[in-house]
Amino acid sequence: MTETSSPRGKNRLAGEKSPYLLQHAANPVDWYPWGKEAFERARREDRPVFLSIGYSTCHWCHVMAHESFEDPAVAQLMNETFVSVKVDREERPDIDKLYMTVCQMITGSGGWPLTIVMTPEREPFYAATYIPRDSRHGRIGMMDLVPKLGEIWKNRKTEALGAASEIVGILEKEAGPADAKPAGAGVFHRAFRSLEGLYDRKHGGFWTAPKFPMPHHLLFLLRYWKRTGNENALSMVEHTLAAMRLGGIYDHAGGGFHRYSTDERWVVPHFEKMLYDQALLAMACTEAFQATGASLFGETAKAILRYVLREMSAPDGGFCTALDADSEGEEGRFYLWTFEELRRLLPERDFPFFRSVFAVEEGGNFADEASGIKRGANILFARRERDGSVPLRNLSAEEEALLGVLLETLRLEREKRVRPHRDDKVLTDWNGLMIAAFAMGGRVFGEEAFTGAAREGAAFLLRALSPSPGRLLHRYREGDRAVEGLLDDYAFLVWGLLELYEAAYDPSFLGEALLLADSAVDLFSDRDRGDFYFTSREGEALPARQKESTDGAVPSGTAVMILNLVRLGRLLGRTDLLERARAAASALSGSIGGMPVGHTMSLVAMDGLLFPVFEAVASSKGLSAAGKGELLRAVRTRYLPHGLVLFNAPEAPFRELAALAPRVAGMAVPNEGTLLYPCSRETCLPPLRTLPELDAFLEGEGSAKLPDADGG
Repeated sequence: MTETSSPRGKNRLAGEKSPYLLQHAANPVDWYPWGKEAFERARREDRPVFLSIGYSTCHWCHVMAHESFEDPAVAQLMNETFVSVKVDREERPDIDKLYMTVCQMITGSGGWPLTIVMTPEREPFYAATYIPRDSRHGRIGMMDLVPKLGEIWKNRKTEALGAASEIVGILEKEAGPADAKPAGAGVFHRAFRSLEGLYDRKHGGFWTAPKFPMPHHLLFLLRYWKRTGNENALSMVEHTLAAMRLGGIYDHAGGGFHRYSTDERWVVPHFEKMLYDQALLAMACTEAFQATGASLFGETAKAILRYVLREMSAPDGGFCTALDADSEGEEGRFYLWTFEELRRLLPERDFPFFRSVFAVEEGGNFADEASGIKRGANILFARRERDGSVPLRNLSAEEEALLGVLLETLRLEREKRVRPHRDDKVLTDWNGLMIAAFAMGGRVFGEEAFTGAAREGAAFLLRALSPSPGRLLHRYREGDRAVEGLLDDYAFLVWGLLELYEAAYDPSFLGEALLLADSAVDLFSDRDRGDFYFTSREGEALPARQKESTDGAVPSGTAVMILNLVRLGRLLGRTDLLERARAAASALSGSIGGMPVGHTMSLVAMDGLLFPVFEAVASSKGLSAAGKGELLRAVRTRYLPHGLVLFNAPEAPFRELAALAPRVAGMAVPNEGTLLYPCSRETCLPPLRTLPELDAFLEGEGSAKLPDADGG
């Protein structure tokens, strides 16, 4: 007997933990969560499956939900034609990644909401993104599309099944054999030239509108500058970060970065805020501060980290996923100001100064993205030069302090507004990135609050999302943990733990990182090629098991895993881990060589694999004393992206280090101060005792330049 649809407000999503699925629990669409029940019903009733993938802070997901999924007429058509399944892309990135690949194959583009129609065997034959309720402007709407797809399934099923089989065949096509060795120096130069060609010399950043931050490009460019001395690489980083920080993509009143800029000038943001953007941009700003000493970058990094502590700390521990772009039914409403509001809230004597900094207008400077119509509201962004470029803010210390007071006044006033929805689930992978950012900030800026946040975040993940030693789950919310860990979960948490070790020098973090890295190699590696699958060999079987080497909004998990193996291998003297890293890099060399600009995080990883790095063991009587010493402080705070330091002390907490890295056992510990035992090109050198000795070493043996060869 055919099941009837559930009554309004009682579909099958009400018992889920995902905030996105719960947003749809009252839809008249008879939604199922992803699982056996939905597909068994589809097989039993011979129905196609309508898969809708989105996330709780997605603006266009809200639009499609309001237009179609809340509409009784659309819901009736869907309930008569399909078995409908809702998936949170952040909760199930494995499902999202697979079917987004399908959408890009079929349509040439992708995005969310993602719409897939497929067989009961989960094989797709139709793909789209946002679909309006009614057909318009040559775009088919749900009221016409659903009956058409139902007719195809009823009368032309053989065609649909054939298309689905062909698509799955393409997805399952194995990659070719791995190259014999990783790409050489030339690919680094070609990646730089590609970025140089894509660079917006007027406004900073890469490509045109919409313009995304792409922090991993900036991390690569900083390392390229360090290896080559190419000042243009450094200039691109400085210009891009300054333009973003002074543009509307940065939330001047509250802190943190919005998702992307809808225009090329970084002025009009898509107002959503994602945890991974905060983490990656904090790391990019921290490294830019180390490289340049520019206070703008250091203060920006610290402001991001403080914002996350204040606004994105999750109730039980860890950090929340995202904040919505919308509030009270409008995108950006929470973040916009009328001219009259600003004039009323700020002291009359200070308002001219505020207007000299920010380009606010009496009629508003914000135009609706879709219509282009000004709404009488203002985004806060720095006033521009006549040519549209952004001058670096050149305020005195007194003016900066005053500006801070004025912006805090606006932040406190804004707290009285209806806040955007906050997705409070905790994701292991994005939290791993955030732990890395906090740890890096704690080390470089000497702020224990940041290191403490990294410690607490790591402790929470290892307690709540590690069901057994070396194993991870992906999602936590309200005491519920679920979803088998994916490559990004392992890769990004190991990254965070390694950064945390360098901030706190607690060997337990190094031990946890090694345990998770070993598990990742076991669970995700392609034993024939050496690279990594996105899903575990023990996870749910999908129509195809994918790999991902190109960077997206976040760096490739494969790239970060290579970086982790390189760092662990060099820190611990584990040649087997270095060989694993070389095998994975070799497997990717064809892809990287074909599109270096799409693999900048892989190049960051390969830098430490292919070229000499600064390695050292710091020996001291005690960590607290050593932390105050100029020698170790210099190593911890300078821009040494290729640097790796172990800390060795006779105290009990550090004795386990010798079990992880036996080489430290024979290194003498001085009675006072710190000895720094450097290594270069697999050779251990005499210890360094003073800052001038360190400076001389870094100018000589410790400075390794990228070869000029243009091959690879």
